[in-house]
Amino acid sequence: MPDTVDGGDIPKSKRPSDSAFKQQRLPAWQPVLTAGTVLPAFFVIGIAFIPVGVALLYFSNAITEFVYDYTKCLQVGSQNLTCAEVLSAKEAEDCTCIVNFTLEKDFVGKVYMYYGLTNYYQNHRRYVKSRDDDQLLGRLSRTPSSDCAPFAYTDENQLHPIAPCGAIANSLFSDTFELTSHERGTVPLLRTEIAWPSDRKIKFRNPEGDLREALRDFSRPRDWRKELWELDLDNKDNNGFQNEDLIVWMRTAALPSFRKLHRRIDHEHQKFETGLPKGNYT
Repeated sequence: MPDTVDGGDIPKSKRPSDSAFKQQRLPAWQPVLTAGTVLPAFFVIGIAFIPVGVALLYFSNAITEFVYDYTKCLQVGSQNLTCAEVLSAKEAEDCTCIVNFTLEKDFVGKVYMYYGLTNYYQNHRRYVKSRDDDQLLGRLSRTPSSDCAPFAYTDENQLHPIAPCGAIANSLFSDTFELTSHERGTVPLLRTEIAWPSDRKIKFRNPEGDLREALRDFSRPRDWRKELWELDLDNKDNNGFQNEDLIVWMRTAALPSFRKLHRRIDHEHQKFETGLPKGNYT
């Protein structure tokens, strides 16, 4: 109850009680930083982290990696046109190129395929915000988030909303890869379990019911060539907002040069159960 003075209410004071702790009168200790005290501390910490660094270096060097830059890969049937030039000139909607390479040593254990981009600023402020998280959770609305503009509608009249909207989804990485061993045939690639489990289970959900029916009033992103329910024709559960290629892309990179997990080698296949053997590949 508030205190009363002459019949009037006086609110209780918010001033802390007059204690040594609340009034900050407790005795304090502050180290005196001198060369004689700091240098031994640095020396001890450095000694302690030497084995940590050695362990990290060992495991880093134990990773087998093969990198191929296919930016200037020539279009099949062309002598001097790269796929980058063909697509930039909009001479075709797609382009196929073939790359032959050799693995000099076996890739033992689980093998993963990544794609990498350079000078692509996914960390740009407007780009990072250009998404509708409610929409990605399957909560469809004919009025997408204003953060998605100008990739929220297909027309100026705002009659046809886009799903998924925003610049991130619109620029989805769409290159596709096939890997073939000259000695063992086609290498089986898995499209699932490439995204973070927390993203798959929490941040991305499909609307209830038939996906195509749920999206009948929505349009695909402007630069997509597939509908949202056609992203994986081999696995119906890997479509819509829960498509793992989309989920991986929507987790924006912090730096302008980055890699993202794209495929896993299926090691249940007898020919590749121990890894990816050395040899010639396409």
